[in-house]
Parts: sequence; structure tokens; C-alpha cells
Amino acid sequence: MNRYFIELSYNGRHYHGWQVQPGQPTIQAALNKALTTLLRQEIEVTGAGRTDSGVHASFYVAHFDTDSPIENPGHLVYKLNRLTGKDIAASRIYPVPEHMHARFSALSRTYKYYIDKQKNPFTCEYAWHLFPLPDIRLMNEACRILSDYTDFTSFSKLHTDVKTNLCHIHEAYWEDTGRQLIFTIKANRFLRNMVRAIVGTLVEIGQGKSTLEDFRRIIESRNRCNAGTSVPGHALFLCNIEYPQENINDK
Repeated sequence: MNRYFIELSYNGRHYHGWQVQPGQPTIQAALNKALTTLLRQEIEVTGAGRTDSGVHASFYVAHFDTDSPIENPGHLVYKLNRLTGKDIAASRIYPVPEHMHARFSALSRTYKYYIDKQKNPFTCEYAWHLFPLPDIRLMNEACRILSDYTDFTSFSKLHTDVKTNLCHIHEAYWEDTGRQLIFTIKANRFLRNMVRAIVGTLVEIGQGKSTLEDFRRIIESRNRCNAGTSVPGHALFLCNIEYPQENINDK
């Protein structure tokens, strides 16, 4: 078999997340259908991870296997983009060693969440506007607390099929661009709904509804009911995935 990585981006507004779901439009299903048509064999793409309904990816990676080598990957990218419509854009397809896996070989993933400081008709579909605005200083103090922990059960969707809720957060911080508050979080892996639940809890701290001591208690409780409400998915973007470059370049 010949294994290929595909790099892409997508607007998740009209999709029920990444993963195939019966009777619902998903990014994975759209790619499966398009690549199966173009390569004239049954193709199933494997993604770097799930994204929730309505969540976007400015950078995403998946892999798929073919019976024979792809002679012109650049031309395949062009044809794929003609089939997938305006919401999904492939940027690159390239061969990788057979052991490379879009999900399990990933070293880290980075998400960003966008909050508009004022109502903006040009960004409202991709950012969350709320009032009152949270205190970014308090939220960044809470972000530093995240690095003290690895078990994030309190921010995970209930009844998932993962074997562990342990994650190693490499960085988490808020920045104020003047027009927006932007949250960036990078970790080796994320649990389902984890980023949206963390943002919701941080916002409550920033609005004075919870304290930094409460934040520690929430994490240590390992109880999703104690954390804040998940924020809307339309303002969340998966923006980077890192892989061991020496393995990719070996092919």
C-alpha cells in the first residue's frame, strides 16, 4: 500500500464535525466520497482528530492509502478542490512512510478561540461576542494553573470512548489584539469538547463568577458538571498539527 498525507483547511459551519456520522454531512465523509471518485477505489481517510460540529480548521492533516502510487499529487489536489466545494480546501498531498499516522504520529495540536470585543458583522460567524468582556489578566493567571495538571476529566465530554483523560498542555494563553481576545492552547492531545469547556470556565473566571481557587478545585474534582458551560463552536479553530519531520522526509 502507498500512504499519503493530505493537508487541508475547512469551514465547519455546515458540517457536523470531522467524523463520519450516519445521515449527517461531515468533513471526513466528503473527502472519502471525493477521493473514492477520483482514484477509482474505495478510500477512507483517517484524520488527526475529531472536531465538533461547527468547529473550523485552518490547518488539518489526514492520511489515506492507495493501491498504486499517485503520479501527480498536485493535479489530484486541483481535482479534489473542484469536488469538495467552497468549504473544504486541500493544499497539499504527499507520500509518507507506511508507519506514519495522521492521528497517532502527531506530536501536538494547537487550537485558537476568538472573542470579538465589539459586535462585528464581518467576523461574527467566526468569533464569539459576549458581554461583559472578561478580564484577560485573570484568565492568563488561570492558564498558568493548567500546566500543573495532566488529568482534564473535568473538561471532557461525558461517556467518550477514550482510554485516558491525561493530556500534556504545552502552552495556554490569552492575547488582546485590540479588536479581539484570542485564546491559544497547544497540547499533545485533546479530549472531546475540552477546549470549549476550558474557554467557558476561563471566561467565568474573567467575569468574576469563579476564582482561581475555584479553577483548581474544578480540575481536581474530575467532574464535568463543576466546570463552565462550553462556549459556541463557531469561534474555535484547529490551527496547527506537528509531526516528526525526519519521518515525513524519509519517504
